[in-house]
Amino acid sequence: MEKKKIIIPVVAIAVIGAVGGTGYYYRDNIIDVTTQAIDVVSEKIPFLQSGKSDDKVYVEKVSKIMNTYTGNTNRYNGVVESQDSYEVNVDSSRTIKEILVKVGDEVEEGQTLVTYDTSELEMQVKQAKLELEGIQNEIDSSKKKIATLTDELNKTTDEDDKFSLTTDIQSEENSIEENKLDLESKNLEISKYEAQIDASSVVSKKSGVVKEINENGTDSNGNNAAFMTILQTGEYRVKGSIDEQNVWMISDGQAVIIRSRVDESQTWNGTISKIDTDNVQKSDDDSSSDSSVSATKYPFYVELPSAEGLLLGQHVYIELDEGQDDQQKEGIWLYSNYVVQDDSGAYVWAANDKKRLEKRYVELGEYDEDLAEYEILSGLSLDDYITWPMEGLYEGVTTVTDVSEVDYSSPLYNQDGTEMLDYGTEMLYENGMYDTEMMNDNGMQNYVNGDMEDGSGYDGADDGDSADDAEYDDSDYDDSDYEDSDDSYDDSNDMEVGE
Repeated sequence: MEKKKIIIPVVAIAVIGAVGGTGYYYRDNIIDVTTQAIDVVSEKIPFLQSGKSDDKVYVEKVSKIMNTYTGNTNRYNGVVESQDSYEVNVDSSRTIKEILVKVGDEVEEGQTLVTYDTSELEMQVKQAKLELEGIQNEIDSSKKKIATLTDELNKTTDEDDKFSLTTDIQSEENSIEENKLDLESKNLEISKYEAQIDASSVVSKKSGVVKEINENGTDSNGNNAAFMTILQTGEYRVKGSIDEQNVWMISDGQAVIIRSRVDESQTWNGTISKIDTDNVQKSDDDSSSDSSVSATKYPFYVELPSAEGLLLGQHVYIELDEGQDDQQKEGIWLYSNYVVQDDSGAYVWAANDKKRLEKRYVELGEYDEDLAEYEILSGLSLDDYITWPMEGLYEGVTTVTDVSEVDYSSPLYNQDGTEMLDYGTEMLYENGMYDTEMMNDNGMQNYVNGDMEDGSGYDGADDGDSADDAEYDDSDYDDSDYEDSDDSYDDSNDMEVGE
């Protein structure tokens, strides 16, 4: 800051010295000296260089700004869902043949949702039936053998033959019993396959809307999830999502307004019933300047005393109820921070028809303390473009409606440059360039008014209020005091006094 303070006296000495030291110059010479002094200041203060600055400011349409600041700053995305939902799971050991519904479909109780592939089961049934037939054939064969052996046993009288035939009969009877067990087991196997074939579809247990389908058993965040979730038809609620930076702004029991995305005049009242901070949802934060940064998001839920007109699955806006819909205000209402007030009145920074920034003085009406908004009675229209009154703004800067055109490395967005402008403006006034009192004290105003004679000196007798000739005696001034040397002024070093 010390460096900037030095700027003022350096230029002040140059200007005062020029004016004082040329008291006997003709009019053209005095004006030329003053002009040169202003040029020096302009050269060192970029904002005073007309047409040379790269400064640009972004302006927005008043109508758009009004929509942005009518309670919509605390706005979140939401979706209408059922108060209750149920999960549909599938048999992971079976192959799914077809999913008959998609997300958003309305389903009725008993409606088929998924079918399994039964081709393999059908082949297994056929194979089991063939095996069953073989087992039955073995039983029948054993029975025939037993009958034959029995006949032989009844005809023989030899004891050894009787023993051998009896043993063979018992073996066949045991074979029949084993085959009967295999037969029973195979029948059970066939029944199982047939039951699975009969249960080749999954049906909805309740009416509702399909909320999500996770074919791989995981949700979009990689967490384990049910194959399908269905929102039951009935009482509705709204589910919203809020990130970790803003979750502190809402609380249980807080009043909100549900606003239609299609028709923003259509609203429903609601109350935040739950903020589920235990259910963390990770997702890319699109609002971040760095797309690689992810933000933690939490779901929250809004209860609705009346959901008439809402559709299950409908996407809506959720706004904190700050009284924005208590009454519809007519006319232009502008956020108070856009309005600047000085001794001349209230004004906004607006773009003129040449796309240059200007102070647009406006007439203020009522002030809404709840929303911090001023009513603009005159001086501004909905079609005008204005900008935020940042520090360092000045009239004449180029305005743009595309924020990408703004060069934030330009002098306007350099706070040091802005401070330099303030110092430079003070310098011009303090050192007499715009101070008529000082100019009168030094005779310049009288000169411009024609009170200075066209001679080589100054005639104080022409004006009784002017200073005496003796005050402008050349002997009182030493030209060396105002020499434009490198020791007193260095144009290449930001107007610093020699060290």
